[in-house]
Amino acid sequence: MANSDEEALDAIDGPLALNRRLAAVAFADVAGYSRLIAANDVDAVRRWKTLRMEVIEPLMLRHGGRIAEIAGDAVLIEFASAVNAVRWAAQTQRVQQAIHSTDPSALKLRVGINVDDLIDDDGILQGDGVNIAARIHQAGAPGQIVVTARVRDLVLNRLPVKFRDLGTPAMKNISSPVRAFEIDWLDGAKTLLPQPHLQWLSRPTLAVLPFRTVNGNAEDAYFGEGITDEVITGLSRSRTMYVIARNSTLRYADRGSNSDLRQIAAELDVRYLLDGSVWRQSEKLRIKVDLLDVTGNRVVWTQRFDGSNDEVFDFQDRIAASVIGSLEPRLQAVEAARAGERPTESLDAYDCLLKAMSRLYKFTDDSFRETGELIERSIALDPGYAQAYAYKAWRLNFVLGESRSLDPQADRKLAVAASERALELDPDDPFVICVAAQLQAFMLKNLDYANDLFDRALALDENSAFAWGLSALTRAYLGDPDDALERLQNHWRLNPYDPLNFYFWIVAGISEFVAARYTEAIAWTRKASRANPNFRPALRILTASLALSGDEEGARAVAAQLLAIEPTFQVGKFLDWYPLRRPEDLIRMGEGLRAAGLPG
Repeated sequence: MANSDEEALDAIDGPLALNRRLAAVAFADVAGYSRLIAANDVDAVRRWKTLRMEVIEPLMLRHGGRIAEIAGDAVLIEFASAVNAVRWAAQTQRVQQAIHSTDPSALKLRVGINVDDLIDDDGILQGDGVNIAARIHQAGAPGQIVVTARVRDLVLNRLPVKFRDLGTPAMKNISSPVRAFEIDWLDGAKTLLPQPHLQWLSRPTLAVLPFRTVNGNAEDAYFGEGITDEVITGLSRSRTMYVIARNSTLRYADRGSNSDLRQIAAELDVRYLLDGSVWRQSEKLRIKVDLLDVTGNRVVWTQRFDGSNDEVFDFQDRIAASVIGSLEPRLQAVEAARAGERPTESLDAYDCLLKAMSRLYKFTDDSFRETGELIERSIALDPGYAQAYAYKAWRLNFVLGESRSLDPQADRKLAVAASERALELDPDDPFVICVAAQLQAFMLKNLDYANDLFDRALALDENSAFAWGLSALTRAYLGDPDDALERLQNHWRLNPYDPLNFYFWIVAGISEFVAARYTEAIAWTRKASRANPNFRPALRILTASLALSGDEEGARAVAAQLLAIEPTFQVGKFLDWYPLRRPEDLIRMGEGLRAAGLPG
């Protein structure tokens, strides 16, 4: 008899036994999907795929989930905890609500969440708990989240939610009654900023390629790049389209006339390309522009502008207005008026600033010196040129950050004063606003004011990759790392090849550090350090993250690298000026840096 019992136990625990585990599962599907398929199957499938790839899955990964199954318009996701499952569902629904406010035809999800002991059959979850999650969501309206009583008990007092009792709705093939509750996030009325990376396919997408100089004068290349930049600035104010940032299109400046435009459009993930050329000789100027629908393989619009050098601003305005008018005629008048706002009337001041912009990000002593001289000359030529003052402040931000300043205290005052002067001259220029916000946050610790300034910049131009990326840093300083990481997704979507990406990788590292996710912080800061080995912010965050993760040897090695660059570094002095808002974040930073052997 004993042998029979042992054999029975071996059969249960043997290699063919199924794995069981307690898990939270979320089931989501699209409300009215069959009707949408009947109306336009290609569009419905495309929208569902976009929703999965750009909303559901990125948010799922952030909350530690994994896809257990996808079937048609439904997805089953496993989470390690009910709290994570509800956080994911709430954020997903809130993002979809924000998208729906600008796109009434956006898909609406229904989500059901349950916790149960489930069977894991090679990654496929099965059991009554899965069936309940797949049925219970039907008790809620589109856009809602429905949970079982077990989930409610687990998240009660752990999340800012309230529950509405739905009773025990009838569910097909579920024999036992199940109590259901609809969830409302208590701060759900909070206004959400639109997230471009989550709405990318809902509007036309455009990249303006660097205008080529065709008269053979290589020294005039910066002029074509400057025209490109101004056209992008005009177009990005339009809320009818998303526009790739200038820094990501500069990599195509040396493309030949036979370049594969389809390949370029695929790399930038856009439908439309604006391709232009500049011919400049003495006082004469000619600009030729083509607007191409790469997906449709057709030229939407083409035009040539002939005139003199001093008409360059008119050309920029007309190009931007014509493109906007071609893509969205109803908004042509409004957006053309915005595009017509000129930063300066002085061509010479504008020319100096273009040259400065072309040198700023070389990060050498000579480039910083030359950039400073050009900016000062631009200001002297036009004392009312707001962007010149903003670039003066932005340049000093890097000079100070790179420890290249001979008088940090004086340069800090100059930087803040220049940013404030720029804001006085043009309070509606998003770049000017962002520079002022960055200096308020980084140098003065005025984080709330900086946050308000960034919100103003994004209200003016939601296409501003610069605003999304810099505002992420302030959000991290304030202790909101998830919002910071969301904003960074917009920056990378709008400016995928930014030469300053190492800077924004550090922002991601700081955000993950604030969230106490040290493995992720290490990955981002190592990536930044590989791109710019001597950039001190990356070394500081990397040192602290390694130490707090338990890698003392690695932390000490990076700390030695930091001291080799900055031998006077002291932890206490660093913490005194570092603008993290929450005391617990500063305490952890200090603990990590000191554990790595850094002095002070």
